[in-house]
Formats: sequence, C-alpha cells, structure tokens
Amino acid sequence: MRSDANIAGPMTDPVPGPRTESAGEDVSRETPPPMDDTPIGRAAQLAVEALGRAGEGLPRPEQTRVIVVANQKGGVGKTTTTVNLAASLALHGGRVLVIDLDPQGNASTALGIDHHAEVPSIYDVLVDSRPLSDVVQPVPDVEGLFCAPATIDLAGAEIELVSLVARESRLERAIQSYEQPLDYILIDCPPSLGLLTVNALVAGAEVLIPIQCEYYALEGLGQLLRNVDLVRGHLNPKLHVSTILLTMYDGRTRLASQVADEVRSHFGGEVLRTSIPRSVRISEAPSYGQTVLTYDPGSSGALSYLEAAREIALRGVDVQYDAQHAHALPEISQHDQHSMQEGIQ
Repeated sequence: MRSDANIAGPMTDPVPGPRTESAGEDVSRETPPPMDDTPIGRAAQLAVEALGRAGEGLPRPEQTRVIVVANQKGGVGKTTTTVNLAASLALHGGRVLVIDLDPQGNASTALGIDHHAEVPSIYDVLVDSRPLSDVVQPVPDVEGLFCAPATIDLAGAEIELVSLVARESRLERAIQSYEQPLDYILIDCPPSLGLLTVNALVAGAEVLIPIQCEYYALEGLGQLLRNVDLVRGHLNPKLHVSTILLTMYDGRTRLASQVADEVRSHFGGEVLRTSIPRSVRISEAPSYGQTVLTYDPGSSGALSYLEAAREIALRGVDVQYDAQHAHALPEISQHDQHSMQEGIQ
C-alpha cells in the first residue's frame, strides 16, 4: 500500500504553532479542533481527505483492462486525462502502466519520465520489436504507476510502420508478452487517426473519449467512432467505446451545460457522471513534472479525477456507481446553478 507521508504530511497541520484554548472550555482530546475556515485551511483539509480516500482502495479487475484514450481533435485533454486517471487508479491501490504513443511525449513529461532521444522508448517497441519491459520506467512520485515513454523518434514511426509485417498489431503483441502483473494499461494516443492510433485500438478493449465542453466538441467525433467500428469489424472484435469523459467544464457558462446535455443525450450510459472542471492547478502540474494528484491533491481537478477513476473502476467490476456518495464533482445539471458556480472554483 502506498505511503503518502511525503505528500499529506505538510498539509495535516496547515496552521503550525501553539493552539490557544479558552479557560474552562472542555475540549475533547479525541476530537480534532475545527479546521481553519480559510482558503489554505480548506484546501489542506480537502487534500488530506482526498489522499485518505485514495488509500482506501478499490476493487481490482479480474484481468488487465487496456483503455485507449483517443480523440483526433487536439486540446481536449487526452494526455491530461490519461496521466491523472492513471495516477488516481494507482493511488487507489492499482498497478497502472501508461503507454505514451504521442510523439510530443507530453504524458512522459507530466509523469516526470525522461524521454530525450537516447532513452529507450515505445518507438523501439513498435519499430524494432524491443520487449516492452526494456522501456518501462517507474514513475517517481506515485507507487504502482509505470510509464513507457515516447521520444521524438516516434514522429517517423507512422512512415516506418507502413512496410512492416503485421503493422497494426505490433503494440498488441508487445503488451501480450509483457509479464509484469498490471490492473490497468492506459494508452495516450496522438491527435490523429494514423497507424499509431490504430495500433492502440487493436491493442485495447476499451476506448475512453475525452470531450471538451465547447462548441466544436462533437465535430469529427463521428470519424473516430467509424474508425472504432472498422477496427472492431476487421482487427479487434472486443473493442468498444466504454467511457466518455467531459473535460474543461466551466459551470459559469450556459454553453458548457448545453454541450454536456447534448453529449449525454447522444451517448447515455457511456458518459461518466463525474466531469472535469477547468482548473489552473491541472494546467500547472505538468510544468513541475507531476500530475495534479501530487501537485495539489486538494484542488477541484484532483478531486474530480479521483472520483472519475473511482467510477471507472466500479464500472469495470459491474458495481453500481452511487453519485450520492461521490467525493468530488459529480454530474452538474442546469437546474443547480449554485453547484455550477462552485464547481469551477
């Protein structure tokens, strides 16, 4: 079980120094004093509670779940979703591998993994048939989380794969021959529908589509769904869209609510009840080589990803998700304007 002392320790007492108590006041020593009602105090309390809930663990899947995070539209939060869901699942006690298939290597950066040109990477696995175990590195800040990094060499893999035998299933074979036990494999795809994304779709059983809560959210989504159908029909019969995650939800705008309602009406049960709000902390975390879970565990973004991971994990073992006991930011409807105002803060 993961030890969070290095993260939660400094936050357990946000107001250091001696405490003063009124004379004659009977204060139970078993009951902690009320948390300081300040922004720092509330953030510290949320961080401690979030990390405490993460340590409770979740039911683990019977076999490894391979989840492809894909959307050919750029800027919708694919990489952010991949690394933060992976960290959340690992904090909940799972063993998680992130495969970075994007030549930009942003997932590797966010996880603090070195990915300069000389580092063994997923390129070597796809093009040179190198064992996946040779390139996987442990993520320093999160126990149970691992990463197969991407380097700039991956930019040429699309062309090099064309002439190779079984070009669409090279990643699948690499995953099948990986002997270390894993609960989840999350594959971060590039914003395109080329051979790298096809390799991911052949290797995975589930597709997770992050959808930005803005006007262009559904544009181009039809082509991705058609590609999923093509891969399912010809290469991977078990492939299906299991999860839709609403990202960059701004509760202060009517547009976000309208897009969310439209997505839910189109996809129904595949859409997670939890949505991810716009959060400065989520954007800041990669610049420190961290996920938002370790950068600011009490932020709205961290709490939302923890809850989304909880929902995904429960769905995987056919446990009904109970939104009434959600810890973070569950579905925010048009009819609750007050919750919408608070969700973005």
